Amino acid sequence: MSSTLTEAEPARPEVRRPRLQFTSRAAILAVVVTALLFYLVVPLRTYIQQRDRLAQLVRQEKVLEQRNRQLVHQIQELQDPAYIERIARECLGMIKQGEIGFVVVPRNGTASPPPDC
Repeated sequence: MSSTLTEAEPARPEVRRPRLQFTSRAAILAVVVTALLFYLVVPLRTYIQQRDRLAQLVRQEKVLEQRNRQLVHQIQELQDPAYIERIARECLGMIKQGEIGFVVVPRNGTASPPPDC
C-alpha cells in the first residue's frame, strides 16, 4: 500500500540541558585554582626579575671586557721605551742630555694648545 500522506513523525522528546549550579565542590575548585594562580605569580615575577638581572650582568660583562682590553693595550704601550720617550718629549717637554730645547712662540704671542697627553 502506498500512501501519499506522510506518516506523522514521532515527536522527539525535549532535551533539557542541566542548569549550571554553583555547588560546594565548584566553590572549592575555584578557591584552589585561584590559590594556585596566586602561588605561581611570585615565582614568575622572581623569574622575570632574575632574567632581567642576568641580561644586565651580561651587558656589564661586555663593557668590562672592553675596558680590560683597553687597559692591556695601555700596559703594552707603557712597556715600550719608544712610546715612553715620545710621551716625555711631547707632554713633559723633556730633552736628552746634551740636546738643546727650543720653544717656538707664534707671532701673535698666544701659546698653542698643548698636545693631548
